[in-house]
Amino acid sequence: MSGGMYLAWSADEEILEKAECGGAVTSLLRFALESGQVDAVLATQARDGNRYDGVPVLITDPQDVIGTAGALHASPVNLARCLKEYLDGAANLRIAVVCKPCDAKAIIELTKREQIDVENLLLIGLNCTGTFSPRIARKMFEEEFGVDPNEVVREDIEDGKLTIWLRDGNEVEMSLAELEENGCGRRENCRRCETGIPTMADVACGKWGVEDGRKATFVEIFSEKGATLVDGAAADGRIFVERPDDAAVETRRAKAEAALKLARSWQERDFAPLKEMSLEQRFLYWTGQFSQCIKCFGCRDACPICYCKVCWLEAERGYVEGGEIPPSLMWPMVRIAHVMDSCVNCGQCQDACSMNLPLSRLIFMLNRGISEVFKYEPGVDLSARPPCASVTEEELNVDTVSISF
Repeated sequence: MSGGMYLAWSADEEILEKAECGGAVTSLLRFALESGQVDAVLATQARDGNRYDGVPVLITDPQDVIGTAGALHASPVNLARCLKEYLDGAANLRIAVVCKPCDAKAIIELTKREQIDVENLLLIGLNCTGTFSPRIARKMFEEEFGVDPNEVVREDIEDGKLTIWLRDGNEVEMSLAELEENGCGRRENCRRCETGIPTMADVACGKWGVEDGRKATFVEIFSEKGATLVDGAAADGRIFVERPDDAAVETRRAKAEAALKLARSWQERDFAPLKEMSLEQRFLYWTGQFSQCIKCFGCRDACPICYCKVCWLEAERGYVEGGEIPPSLMWPMVRIAHVMDSCVNCGQCQDACSMNLPLSRLIFMLNRGISEVFKYEPGVDLSARPPCASVTEEELNVDTVSISF
């Protein structure tokens, strides 16, 4: 196999039993460690079995990989930030990273800024239909589903429904649209995300295209590293593979298209009220939001794209005043200007905001405007340079530039 699409499932009965979708990812990770293709695996795992408290784990023992099997929708861990801050950008380790599309995009953007060495990484991408805030998830399961959140052992988003499985074997499903109308459901950034399949990863794995009731993973390969991994695991008997038929491929494509359509409808919904405002009204709205800022630096510290060793927002740099609460308007504008061309819509800034400001909404809206002008999609093409961090010869010869948001 040198590329393409496959249905895959684990040859290990223990992995197959625990896995939700065939265990191909877990088996690929174990094989990558045992074969020496990587030195470690970076993934998310429930701390002490708590599904609402997922933490990043660095695994070097192949037997420990099984602890990461299964999806954790209510644990949106910031793996790109972890990789950069705590693992020195993978400078000294070859690491297999199990990543959502926004994680993979952030890793690509950090690579462009020479903060991560992607050559040392094997990106195992997971198809994603969205994640939940841990607090909202607990509230939703208790108040909307009428169950004890601690009894939930699995969640799944499929065809407009959120289904949960309980410890006693029962399952409950509800309309995702109805839940989100009631202020529950997915995180705001996930609702407007256009990337369900992480095509920027070496391998993308998910269940779209797998027929109901079958334990298998739909695997698509996007690089030679990905092909080497899947080839080797299949040849070594770690996974079984077969080619998907045309119907499976079409089902997968249709589900991705439906997810994209839903995301764009949420974008229209989120941005319509702002677009209807005059520029003056919009300015007053956002200055009113930022007037609540307590300058906790949570948004900066959570953002996977922020990387300056000495931040421009620190008072000693001389660009903003120290000790001001709320800070001057320059404080949020400097931060937003630094990241808006490369925002990957991970929502970490908004999650971390102490005052619940709609930060990701503003930054994503600005990012869409920049993308239209420069034809730049963050985190997709490693060779494309961020428009606000680079300049072309053509741009150097432009007399004036006027961009309006």
